[in-house]
Amino acid sequence: MSDATSGTAAAEEAEEAEPVWRSRGTDRRSTRTIRVYTSATLIVATVLAVLLVPPAVQLDQQAIDLSAKLLPPSWEHPFGTDDVGRDLLLRCVHGLRVSLLVGVAAALAATVIGTAVGACAGALGGWVDRGVMRLVDTFSSVPHLLLGIFIIAMFRPGVWPVVISVALTHWLSTARIVRAEILSLRSRPYIDAAVSGGASRWRVTVRHLLPGVLPQAALAAVLMIPHAMWHESALSFLGLGLPTHTASLGTLVQSARGSLLAGQWWPTLFPGLFIIVPTLAIAGLAGAWRERLNPRRRSELML
Repeated sequence: MSDATSGTAAAEEAEEAEPVWRSRGTDRRSTRTIRVYTSATLIVATVLAVLLVPPAVQLDQQAIDLSAKLLPPSWEHPFGTDDVGRDLLLRCVHGLRVSLLVGVAAALAATVIGTAVGACAGALGGWVDRGVMRLVDTFSSVPHLLLGIFIIAMFRPGVWPVVISVALTHWLSTARIVRAEILSLRSRPYIDAAVSGGASRWRVTVRHLLPGVLPQAALAAVLMIPHAMWHESALSFLGLGLPTHTASLGTLVQSARGSLLAGQWWPTLFPGLFIIVPTLAIAGLAGAWRERLNPRRRSELML
């Protein structure tokens, strides 16, 4: 009798707990959906701003007007003006264009390098794997910013030296991810079948291993774009990235330091928002993609 009573109580508890579990899962899905739609909306707004604002605003973003310097936001200048009278909206949009160019180009280059290095290490194994991973550990022990400063010091200021600097300092995490995925794929039965059938190591790598790691490599590239944009902004803020006359979000923040101390907040606020909002939107969309690829792991930024 006691067993039947306890069984009935357990069943009632299970029935009561089931709606709670379902509601929690629904809440997680709805939260992820809201995050995806919000991130996608912000990314679309960023792209439209980069494409449409310069033609719509008939002003030269380099035009200096000392009579209009440090004007607060208004209908004529929605973001105000900087310390030499240039329109901040146009300057921020052009700076965002440069940052997106650097971020996308550097992320693609770093992903190609990291995928090639990780694939070689994982597919060849042995002393090649050990040597490559020791090289990765050596580069990882040096701070990215310090290594990027050392690389960029060998070139003249410009966009492509910044791309090279960011790419050469951000391929390490991709190499580790690709190597781990290839080591996992090497234990699959279809890989053993391909090797038993006489396929060469090169053919197995190109036809079977690399296609299996492409989703993770693509996700790593998307997650790397915000980090590359932050890195470019940091280099430009330090005066080591782009020339000072070039509209870059980092140079805009750097040139607005004096205005902030004088009480003019807009030359610092709007470039800062143009750095934070698009990068968080890209990171949020990539995080949702990562949760979909591997639901058991929480999304993390590759910093």
